Amino acid sequence: MTHGAKWLAGGGALALLGIAFALPGAQAQRDLFDMEPAEVQAELDRATRESRLAEQRAARFAEAAASAAEAADRTAQEAAALAARIQQAEADIAAARARYALAQSAREALAARLAQRREPLVRLTGALQTSARRPLALSALQPGSLEDLVHVRAVLETAVPEIRRRTATLRAEIARGEALERRAARALAALERSERDLDTRRTELAALEQRQRLASREARRNAVREEERALALAEEARDLDGLIERLDEAAALRRELAALPGPVLRPEDFSDTATAEPVETIASPIPEATAPPRDFRLPVQGRTLVGFGERRDSGLASTGITLVPAPGAQVVAPATGRIAFAGPYRGFARIVIIEHDGGWTSLVTGLARSDVSVGARVIGGSPIGIARGDDPAITIELRREGQPVNPLEHLG
Repeated sequence: MTHGAKWLAGGGALALLGIAFALPGAQAQRDLFDMEPAEVQAELDRATRESRLAEQRAARFAEAAASAAEAADRTAQEAAALAARIQQAEADIAAARARYALAQSAREALAARLAQRREPLVRLTGALQTSARRPLALSALQPGSLEDLVHVRAVLETAVPEIRRRTATLRAEIARGEALERRAARALAALERSERDLDTRRTELAALEQRQRLASREARRNAVREEERALALAEEARDLDGLIERLDEAAALRRELAALPGPVLRPEDFSDTATAEPVETIASPIPEATAPPRDFRLPVQGRTLVGFGERRDSGLASTGITLVPAPGAQVVAPATGRIAFAGPYRGFARIVIIEHDGGWTSLVTGLARSDVSVGARVIGGSPIGIARGDDPAITIELRREGQPVNPLEHLG
């Protein structure tokens, strides 16, 4: 019996169906199996696109790190490069799971078709093989004449080519099933490679962050004071909008102080002060809200759950975009700026608020852990935390002078 016939008789189309539920991230795999093939294909396209973009970002950050003169800048670029590699591995995992789900979906449909034909085909194949192996001398002992036997053999010789012709489509489907089996095996191998790569990158990032903490103990003491002030504002604020408003006021005050003229230099000869011409001082203009932050990006990869302006269950319009990433996904800073708030906030898990130049502010909510300190400067793409492990959802809001704007309109 050929390999294809053995695969058919043994129910090979169902052989790998149980593997999906033993894979890492089985919940994500079950979600894919609940989708229509067109939806799974869209997920595959999205993950493939995000993997390519993350790889490009990682290459840019690595190049910037190699050319950075200051150690702090180099470390920041290295951390951003590692975060991009983590997001690339996460996208590769999502793509591998989507490929596996597509292969399994096709295998299930093929198995259903083959199941209808398998039983009669196996019986017919067995009968033909038994008849073909029966010795002619033994057949002569059976009731009937040799003429009848000749007639039966003649019928079989005519029927076998016709059976082969009519089962050509079936044999093609068996070959397709074997190809699907190989495709699923390749997807599983790619998934395992991406999982190993993800673990490696996360370990490297954790080691780098540990070196950063050891090298910036003095900065950490200053950050504690900044965090205390931010927490005090959070206690005073009525809600999240109020907190952002208070933080915007503090940011505006810092801009005003930074725009004040510097101290007047002390004259060398006090006797000349009466006749000396006054020194004209020109205050730097306070920056107005202008262009959005350069290279603005979404902080996490995933499918869109709620779009900007969509009505929520509460009836209120969404002021941001909510994404569903992989459990524990890497979250990065959407753009360069200063951390204005980082920590838990009522009803939003952990949040991070970043002040950008020109009166822009970004807000990231739904984090399980935040890895940045208030007052720290971050570059776009640097790690700021991770998503929750159960029911992950990350919301990004972008505001201009406190007013929400659609983040998708300002992606770099």
